[in-house]
Order: sequence, then structure tokens, then C-alpha cells
Amino acid sequence: MATETHDLDQGRLEQTLGQLVVDMGAAMNGALVLIGVDLGLWRALDESGPTTSEQLAARTGIRERYLREWLSAQVASGYLNYDPDAGTVTLSPEHAMALAREDSPVYLAGGFHLISSVYKDRPRITERIRSGDGFGWHEHDPELFVGTEQFFRPGYRANLVDVWLPALAGVVDRLRSGATVADIGCGHGVSTTILAQAFPESTVYGFDYHDASVARARELAAQEGIGNVSFEIASAADFPGHDYDLICYFDCLHDMGDPVGALRHARERLAGDGAVMLVEPYAHDSLAENLNPVGRMYYAASTVLCTPSSLAQPVALGLGAQAGERRLAEVAAEAGFGSFRRATETPFNLVLEARP
Repeated sequence: MATETHDLDQGRLEQTLGQLVVDMGAAMNGALVLIGVDLGLWRALDESGPTTSEQLAARTGIRERYLREWLSAQVASGYLNYDPDAGTVTLSPEHAMALAREDSPVYLAGGFHLISSVYKDRPRITERIRSGDGFGWHEHDPELFVGTEQFFRPGYRANLVDVWLPALAGVVDRLRSGATVADIGCGHGVSTTILAQAFPESTVYGFDYHDASVARARELAAQEGIGNVSFEIASAADFPGHDYDLICYFDCLHDMGDPVGALRHARERLAGDGAVMLVEPYAHDSLAENLNPVGRMYYAASTVLCTPSSLAQPVALGLGAQAGERRLAEVAAEAGFGSFRRATETPFNLVLEARP
């Protein structure tokens, strides 16, 4: 039976509609963020200080009428400051860190590529959800892989060498003296190359089942001139090598259909005193504890990216991006690891250590 209008809580209805309007505006503006990246507008704003649409047009060569509307949208989104008396807009240093400066540890603009890919894939993902089938990582629009690279790179650059690895007992010393490292599910190899650059005495291998990602990883490593890294096409269940001092999974174990089998294979390939580092999306152990902006983002990504990837595989545990430390500890124990702990964390990641 339809709800009668007089039965509605008008305050709650207005709050609901207000939230939807906010979300719709954010969804639309995500495309404008990427347009700003592609046209160099964020960078130009970062370099110019207070500016008008006419001044920005002169600086960039882009038609003023377009810029006037784009700037207005960014002011309305809270991404630019507006001075109505002077008629100028300003990109604050804080917003510049997130939107204009690609070497910033909090650069997030690239992550909108990831979101864009979801909209492109939505019809096909919808049909897989309808049928109950999975949707493999390799099936997504290529923009997903670009977005994944750009979204995760700043956090890895900021934390991997200076924070995460020192939180693992004895690992940094071993890497400095020369260790053998495997990066499983390496994607475009951002984490792999960071490891190799930071520890030139070590040898780092990146493995991924997605051939296009491996090709891109090789290309990026060649551009950087890194000689102690190599990439191979291999899955988490069959990657080669043995006696690894460190095996890493960066934001990928929960995507795997058989994470227990993956970790069991890692344990077999690990040196007796080696370590596994799991970097997973930050999550508490229950839905009630994850009802926050980060949890919201990760549950959404898990619905259309992570869980479908797992369900596309022969063994389909479907951990999801918000598995949480307790569930991941159970997976590690089932794989045969005797020691498991949270080494450190960020607002976006859990960094977990497993040892035989």
C-alpha cells in the first residue's frame, strides 16, 4: 500500500530530498573535476591566485563562457573560494593539495576516473547482479585501471616506505641489505616500483593476472629506469618463486575469489622468517561501526568492483572491501599463518602483518 502523504514525517522527507540533491550535485561535479584536470584548470588556478573567468580564459586559451560556468560549479561545490566584491575565485592551498598537485600525498582528483568507469560499466554490472554472476576485474572499462593507479599512488608514496614498512618488525633492515619481494595483484605496479626505488639492493617482483596492467607496469618502470624490478603475468594462486622475504598485497586480497588459497600459496613461497603485508581498506568489524563517509565510499566500490571480481572466480568467497580485521585474521589463520596483527593504519587503510 502506498504511503499517504499525511503519514510522512515532513522533516525527514526534506532531509532525505536534501541529501539526494547533495549527492546528485556531487555525482555531476565529479565529471567537472576530471574536465578541470584534463584542461589544466586546477593547475592554472593553483598558479594564478585570485582570478576572474576572463583572466583564466586568457591564461588557458579556453572560451570564457565555458570557464564562467565551470568556475561557478566549483564555487557551489565548495572547491573554490569566491569574492563577490572583486568577482574573483581562489583555489585554497588545501584544495590545491587535493585537486591540482599530482605529487601531493592527498591528491584525490585522479580517483574520479575510477568513479567514471563505474558509470560506463553500470549496464553490464547490473545484468551480472541480476543473474548472480560475477564481473571480472579485466572486464571493466580501461578508465578503471587509470583511476586505480592515480587514486592509490599518493597514499602509497606518502606511507609505504616511511610508515608502513617500519611498522613490520625487522623488514626494513632486510630490505636495505637485499631482500626478495613479491607484490601480488600489483596492477600498474605503483607499489612495486616504490619498493624497488627505495631499496635498490632488493629484488622486487610484481605479479598480476591482468595482462594489460602488467604491460603498463613494465612501461612505467622502464620510464623510471628501475633495474631491480620485474613484472610477470601470474595469479595469486600460482605466482612463481620461493623463499620470499616479503610478500605484499596492496588493496587486492579482498578482490580475490579464494583469499585463503592465495595466502596459503604465499605461505608456501615465503621464507621461514619472512612476512606478509596486507594493505586493506580501512574497516571496523561490523556494519554499524562502518557507517561513516569512508565506509560509505568503500561499500559502494565493493558492490560494483570488489565483490563482483570475487564472484567471477571459481572459488568465490566474496570478502568485500569492508571485511575488517577480525575476518581477515580468520582468513590468514585458515591459510596456516600463526601470527597476525595490525601493524599500523591510516584513515583509508589497515596495514596487517602475517607471519608463519
